Amino acid sequence: MELRAVLIDDEAQSREILRAYLGKYCENVEVLGEGANIEAGLELIRSKKPDLVFLDVEMPFGNAFDLLEQLPERSFETVFVTAYQQYAMDALNSHAAYYLMKPISIDALVAAVDYVRDIKSREERLDNRVLQGVQAVSGKITIPQLDGFQVLEVADILYCQADDNYTEIYLKSGKILVSKTLKYFEETLREHAFARVHKSYLVNVAEIVRYRKGKGGSVVLSSGKEVAVAPSRKKQLLSFFE
Repeated sequence: MELRAVLIDDEAQSREILRAYLGKYCENVEVLGEGANIEAGLELIRSKKPDLVFLDVEMPFGNAFDLLEQLPERSFETVFVTAYQQYAMDALNSHAAYYLMKPISIDALVAAVDYVRDIKSREERLDNRVLQGVQAVSGKITIPQLDGFQVLEVADILYCQADDNYTEIYLKSGKILVSKTLKYFEETLREHAFARVHKSYLVNVAEIVRYRKGKGGSVVLSSGKEVAVAPSRKKQLLSFFE
């Protein structure tokens, strides 16, 4: 797996050494850019969206922790590079993947890159499983989100409502908006008792407490929500109760 990295350090020589070591000893690491201060580092991270950030602790007009505080939501892993041992605990508290002391040990650098590569590979495999609608645990589904995924109990879902290319999932405890179509959830929940009663609605059959007859009819859910049933969907719905 290729890692996309940025180097943030106020010392040009330190950046040069690190870049050379990465090129010579760490396979499949692409250095996207370098920054010499917090402002440049923030711009680099936001524009390049790296997998890995090598971050010096002490820099002009602030330090690495000031930079990270401005990025509360981050998908990259951080490797601290510093000459100061006393920052080790702060680095751990900032959820750093690794902590390298200057001068950099080649073995330690390779170990740091391998550690981050393993983390990103695992995340990628999880993302692929989520995108494919794979259920890791019986009775649960994974909902893709920008920063990872959320796990929902299928039994907690009342119904799903289409909203263009988004879907609103109504739960017993509230609702969430997901950037997936209703068709995606129809396929994901295929093995569970969910019925597409309308082009805009997918309902949990277990939560239906009443069916009203009519041209298409409607269903009333345990929450009191009434949803119209399209005539073309009536047969499929009633098959759940035969």
